[in-house]
Amino acid sequence: MGATADPAADVAAAAKLGFKPGQLVQEFGWDEQVDEDFRAAVEELVGSELLDEDADDVADVVLCWYREGDGDLVDALVDSITNLADGGIVWLLTPKKGRPGNVNASEIDEAAPTAGLHATSSVSACANWAGTRMTTPKSGRR
Repeated sequence: MGATADPAADVAAAAKLGFKPGQLVQEFGWDEQVDEDFRAAVEELVGSELLDEDADDVADVVLCWYREGDGDLVDALVDSITNLADGGIVWLLTPKKGRPGNVNASEIDEAAPTAGLHATSSVSACANWAGTRMTTPKSGRR
């Protein structure tokens, strides 16, 4: 799933999702289909490389790339919050409607609470990917 041709648009899109300098961002589900320009824009905004799935650092934000057929969505979301800071955000990135690997919104809505997350909003993250913002419930994790 190709990237955009305008790096400034990618940085603007990443900023719209709330990425800020100094945040630690961990990434799950990377493969050759992700939007590399969007990833680079996030790295530019936060000022560091994205942490991979094996990192032990506490992350402020998680990018979870997920496509239909990638396995169980609940498991992917549970894995993504392992190192998430209290009050942290998970951005679930899925292919937009009509693109290969698209995930039905109902599947996301069902998986989020099972994984201990609350889906708060959905946006167009970049050219071919939609983003669903997820947080831990206000009552907090134990």
